[in-house]
Amino acid sequence: MPTMPRLSDNALTILKTRYLRHGETPADLFRRVASAVAAAEERDREQWAERFYELMAQGLFLPNSPTLFNAGTGAGTLSACFVIPIEDTMESIMAAATTSAMIQKYGGGVGYSFGRLRSKGTRIASTHGKACGAVAVLKMLSGLSEMITQGGKRGGANMGILPVSHPEVLEFIHLKDDFVTAQNFNVSVAVTDRFMDAVERDTEWQLVDPHTHQVADRLPARSLWQAIVDSAWRTGDPGLYFIDEANRHNPTPHLGMLESTNPCGEVPLLPYEACNLGSIDLARFARLGAPTAAAFDFDALDDVVRVAIRFLDDVVNINEFPTPEVREAVGKTRKIGLGVMGWHDALIRLGIPYADAKARELAERVMSRIDAVGDETSRALARERGPYPASVGDPMRNATRTCIAPTGSISAIAGASSGIEPVFALAYVKNVLDGKRLREVNPYLEAVAKERGFWSQSLMDEVVRTGSVQGIDTVPADVKRLFATAMEIPYAAHVAMQAVFQRHTGLAVSKTINMTHAATPHDVEDAYWLAYRSKCKGITVYRDASKPAQVLEVPGSQPATTTAERAARVKRERPRSIRGVTDRVRTSQGNAYITVNFDESGEPFEVFTTISKAGGNDQANLEAVSRLVSLALRSGVPAVEIVEQLRGITSEPVWDSGRLIMSAPDAVAQVLAAHSLGAATATGHATGTAFAAQPRLPMDGSLDEPPDGAAPIFADPVLLARQQRCPDCGGPLVLQEGCIACSSCGLNKCG
Repeated sequence: MPTMPRLSDNALTILKTRYLRHGETPADLFRRVASAVAAAEERDREQWAERFYELMAQGLFLPNSPTLFNAGTGAGTLSACFVIPIEDTMESIMAAATTSAMIQKYGGGVGYSFGRLRSKGTRIASTHGKACGAVAVLKMLSGLSEMITQGGKRGGANMGILPVSHPEVLEFIHLKDDFVTAQNFNVSVAVTDRFMDAVERDTEWQLVDPHTHQVADRLPARSLWQAIVDSAWRTGDPGLYFIDEANRHNPTPHLGMLESTNPCGEVPLLPYEACNLGSIDLARFARLGAPTAAAFDFDALDDVVRVAIRFLDDVVNINEFPTPEVREAVGKTRKIGLGVMGWHDALIRLGIPYADAKARELAERVMSRIDAVGDETSRALARERGPYPASVGDPMRNATRTCIAPTGSISAIAGASSGIEPVFALAYVKNVLDGKRLREVNPYLEAVAKERGFWSQSLMDEVVRTGSVQGIDTVPADVKRLFATAMEIPYAAHVAMQAVFQRHTGLAVSKTINMTHAATPHDVEDAYWLAYRSKCKGITVYRDASKPAQVLEVPGSQPATTTAERAARVKRERPRSIRGVTDRVRTSQGNAYITVNFDESGEPFEVFTTISKAGGNDQANLEAVSRLVSLALRSGVPAVEIVEQLRGITSEPVWDSGRLIMSAPDAVAQVLAAHSLGAATATGHATGTAFAAQPRLPMDGSLDEPPDGAAPIFADPVLLARQQRCPDCGGPLVLQEGCIACSSCGLNKCG
């Protein structure tokens, strides 16, 4: 008898909301996808359809979301990620915009390299004008992406990469500092071995225009490096793309360089290439209890890898693509990416803490096994069906076989921890139907607490309040180590885990290197060097609370403020004379005239707003917003906090000179950000806070266990108590490779 999917309430809600077609059940969805993919089989089509169905119905493997959305429907692509080239011509720029719009419409994410675009201000011979530059083109594509909802399911996802030698690299590094510009883009600087060597030796670095090939500027390599580090510490952007390491493993260098990746960084691709992905739930192969030689079922894993590789190869055959160029590029290399999810769940089931050396030893065995069996299966498929057309003496069906994706949505369907990430919270409260609120507690924690005899209702209440067990005296020390969450694990352990998986992954690894709010810029720099020396292909860091919208939090008390902070929030008197600026912004209610006045130190002090359609509710509401904003500013509330609250409020969106204005309050937020946040973030005002550095682990690639009796390194529980909630279900939002995801309902938004 076919297996009937056994899904959690969360999974059913996600499927009903985003995946199931009218009248479909989860079993119908898996049957639709399995039958569509098996259509690529020339023999035993029904038997392969049944095997593909069982793989999904049993929760052993799930393909990427576009395959679940679109397979068997006759519409849309089945691939999750694409790289679209941009050459230094207007025709190429506009063609890229058109292609990316079609890709994002049907659920794909797009990566771009802007390295071939001449720098801003360079002369254009054909028009006698001046080039707008790489950053301006990125902003244009960001605005386009903002208009598009991917297949009606999720917001546009983008990756922007710029070479470290491009003349606009400093502007690119600070592109997202205002927390307003290009927020639907993840951005990374492509750093070379030569640049890293220049940083290490403290030598000069040249910025070279890609069009004229002339040196546009010279600066110390370390000053450029420090700009990257400081910006990443403050905002989480940019990440690093180790482009030389990626190209050392390029299976088809004769076709070109890997200049860019997909939005989450795990798939370096050639121009116009696409890659379809799928992930295996590793928790299904781990037996509960102490780790032993037989605790992980490698034989069962081998069987699933063989079927999953064949599934993904079949997807290449039945796939639809937005342009002939994409179809041709995919046909040449037939790249696929089989990855994993549920890794932290598997470790917990085996009783192995994430930061333990045993976890990395098991990771080595598991991923090397997946990689080897994937290669063996692709080689067998090449004998059966022929090697990929662009191969040069490579008897493989697929140029790449493995990668580690973030699996935000499909891991929520599978009820698994995402990718190779640690869990982000052990409990949370979510909203359900009829306005009820439901507590969700990690089932492994509850099981261990009951088995070990320390379960109590008050314990569960405290875990729900903080999302952590670290501050609870009744929880044994070994359980605290086992259930350390992402922000409670040393950043070096994050990097080391990424490096282990990268050693046995053909493409790359999506992994966020989490840091506590107490981490310093030096910690970010350490993490970067550790990733580089460990031969990772890229790195993304996220320091807790470094973005105005906190994305890793749990309901609870707000962080305590200092006496100085409380004093700063005493309302200030308005002087008789004050200076300001007035911007005109187009809104759906007419032109809004927004005035921001500044105090003697140049900080915003008050806001006044009028709208051309005077009178009525619109003007009254906008006046109320302006008065409250002014009160907050005079009381010492940072402008960034006000922008965070108003930005994105949506009524009737309109375009205004290339900006998308979501509503009149959103217009106030954008003007306030434009005239305040750039200066504030550029000064790095938080650097004066008296935080201790996060303890660091060895930088020589080793990661030994702490000495006996040493306390584990955990995040500040007060900082962990802050929470931004999912707008759909109220569950906790987490940040993965620059993408915000809800671990409860599967909401996903990149950038």
